[in-house]
Amino acid sequence: MPDRSETPGPLGVALVGHSFMGAVHSHAWRTVDHVGTPAVRTRRAVLVGRDAQRTAEAAQQLGWEGSSTDWREVLERDDVHVVDVCTPGDSHAEIAVAALRAGKHVLCEKPLATTVEEAEEMAAAAAEAARRGVRSMVAFNYRRVPALALARELVAAGRLGDVRHVRAVYLQDWIVDPEFPLTWRLRKETAGAGALGDIGSHIVDAAQFVTGQVIQGVTGVLETFVKQRPLEAGPAGRGTGLGASASTEYGEVTVDDAAAFIARGDGGALMTFEATRFATGRKNAMRLEVNGSKGSLAFDFESMNELSFHDATLPDAEGGFRRILATEPTHPHVGNWWPPGHGLGYDHAFVHELQDFLTAVAEGRDPAPSFADGLQVQRVLAAVERSAANGSTHTPV
Repeated sequence: MPDRSETPGPLGVALVGHSFMGAVHSHAWRTVDHVGTPAVRTRRAVLVGRDAQRTAEAAQQLGWEGSSTDWREVLERDDVHVVDVCTPGDSHAEIAVAALRAGKHVLCEKPLATTVEEAEEMAAAAAEAARRGVRSMVAFNYRRVPALALARELVAAGRLGDVRHVRAVYLQDWIVDPEFPLTWRLRKETAGAGALGDIGSHIVDAAQFVTGQVIQGVTGVLETFVKQRPLEAGPAGRGTGLGASASTEYGEVTVDDAAAFIARGDGGALMTFEATRFATGRKNAMRLEVNGSKGSLAFDFESMNELSFHDATLPDAEGGFRRILATEPTHPHVGNWWPPGHGLGYDHAFVHELQDFLTAVAEGRDPAPSFADGLQVQRVLAAVERSAANGSTHTPV
């Protein structure tokens, strides 16, 4: 793709997928040009989906200029410069690789792929495309939450000293109901993994991002609590909770409902991880705690504007965790938003993600996290699966 100076007008974006994550990304694409002074502006050129009528209706609702049911045809358009992949995981590799080879910049939702082999193909295609000036990024949006980015800065500045412990959990409860339907997220062929890949990938990336330590070995267990689920959804795509009728057809759940594993960071940290969609009462509790020789920090996404920090170098009389409200203009990503104390929300992390992605494209450099970073996380997930299958410790390779 030519550089920005050779591309007249804004960058045209094609978004593939318009369900939950596609809607979130659409909101971010609508907002990103109006936050701060973008290095490059965009236009929402086309929304891509499988059903023509539903995609056209979604395009109108979400603010896209047009719609299509053929992503391959979209890749041939000269007015499309960026492809944003928000489809189920089983199609990430095919779409992203084809887009990169067509000279389109690519943003791809996490986890990068359903298998290590697919992720390796994607990382290789991204590396080759980068030599032609084509950029790519995997969408680990929690990196762009100001409080979590501040946690990374504190660790990098040595405020925690030597990092000794990392505890990372991601707790949800949206499939506790045994009559919740068998969606694509509960099938290995489309999702690749269950809680491990869907939300476990987030805490693996967050732990490595904040601490700067790369996971070297894992020992894990996986569990599927509800082995079969109805093939047909109840109202609003959810189980009725009233019990299934005698005629209800069931299918097998082929992914994990919960995952737990321990790991060792390459800097010596002992790490523990838990990802579950069966933590009754927990909606989106993505939590990270880091303990070091000079201090500790703790983050919970359900209080996403706050970071708890303990400075162990202070006198005992002044010790303990204190609450940092990460809404100051000097905090990461906050400067272009509201006055201090006016908190940000879930959607803002995606706007920050697009800002960073577009800035990297405009400056001719590779954004982070890269497809290579996504591949590394995929290898960690695969190592957990191997460990759970045979009860031994595995190195991500």
